[in-house]
Amino acid sequence: MIQTGKAPISMMTFCAILSISLVVNLPGLAVTPMLGSLSKIFPDTTQLEKQLLTVLPNLVIIPFVFLSGKLSLSRHKIAVIVAALVIFTACAIAYLFADSMVWLIVVSCVLGCGAGLIIPFSKGLIADTFEGKYRMDKMGLVSGISNTSLVAATFAVGWLSHGNWHLPFVVYLVCLVPLFLSFWLKGIPRDELIPASASSSSASSGAMAEGTRGNTNAISSPSMGKTWKGLYPGRIWALIGVYAFITFATVSVSYFCPFLIEKKDWSPELTGTITSLYYLFILIPGFTLSWVVRIFKKGIFFYAALIMTAGLALFAFFEDSWAMCIGASLAGLGYGLCQPLIYDKASRAVTSDSRSTLALAIVLSSNYLAIVVTPLIIDGLRGMLHAQGSSTFAFMLCFALLVIYSIVVLIFRNKFAFNINKEFYQDGDDASRRSAS
Repeated sequence: MIQTGKAPISMMTFCAILSISLVVNLPGLAVTPMLGSLSKIFPDTTQLEKQLLTVLPNLVIIPFVFLSGKLSLSRHKIAVIVAALVIFTACAIAYLFADSMVWLIVVSCVLGCGAGLIIPFSKGLIADTFEGKYRMDKMGLVSGISNTSLVAATFAVGWLSHGNWHLPFVVYLVCLVPLFLSFWLKGIPRDELIPASASSSSASSGAMAEGTRGNTNAISSPSMGKTWKGLYPGRIWALIGVYAFITFATVSVSYFCPFLIEKKDWSPELTGTITSLYYLFILIPGFTLSWVVRIFKKGIFFYAALIMTAGLALFAFFEDSWAMCIGASLAGLGYGLCQPLIYDKASRAVTSDSRSTLALAIVLSSNYLAIVVTPLIIDGLRGMLHAQGSSTFAFMLCFALLVIYSIVVLIFRNKFAFNINKEFYQDGDDASRRSAS
């Protein structure tokens, strides 16, 4: 049995929960290698269609992430998960028979719908099932698994893209694994899957339960702030800001690295290497999160900010391949340190467990929004500042913003968004004595 801090669960149920993370980062991946050859595959392809293929699916994900958060308040979580996986599977099969650009766009949008429904549950089930240090450890694990799946799929897509252009879409069939294992999701205790606060209860009992939950979640101060529909809006907005910014600052590596490499007349294969290093180092902290938190303790967000800043500095000031490889690794490492901690914090910015998936959905949407708007913002600022000829503008901008962000983290290091509770890095005996006192 797997210990959760609440009721224990079986190993198969635990594997079923983790398996959902295999698919959350895959939408759009298989399309990427064929973007440069779309004109050859579909000679009548317009520039608008190319833009829709890359942008529209990510936009579709956002409202369905919110819808998923709303559906998480119902008694049919497992049914929603299975439905989303069925949609994902149907799209994976449909890709293999696509014969037009319009078909690709439509299938990609439907895939975005399924992905949007499943994404919050990959973390939300962890929030429902685990508590305390168990929850933080497992948030790191699901983050590591989702990013490992992305890295593995990236290599698979690169290898498969040398054959028939349909073959890269085979990677989406990994969704059959969580679909098969979804039967064991029924092993999650009903009281955890459908918390009592989600059912009708007396107002006084609900208020007492929410008050108790609020005290449990307190990190930096006893003052929790105002609540709205079971959420602490101040904390949610802080996490949205942090997650959106670090995504914006680091994803610029994958967006603008190809243009710098092209200007330097370096091998296009370097782009794949640098992008792979970025995603590879994002996944590493997920598997070592407890150990890293014990080392950095309360300063983990500040050290992560410094690591990301150093990574972007290498891109901005050292225009060499070795610097870009190390810079991508540092940017990914700093981002990977923050990602699971933000997930854990989002699940605790609520008054009751029944709202955890909703909170995660709201915070996760900021990540996808940042991915969509990053090139638009940077290119817009490039035009305003007349820096069209600079191949390092994006990196210099993100470096400067990360310097400011690091100072902000240092100043507000004791606030909810940047602080870590001592229970997460103290030894069990010390934590127990503190709790007893």
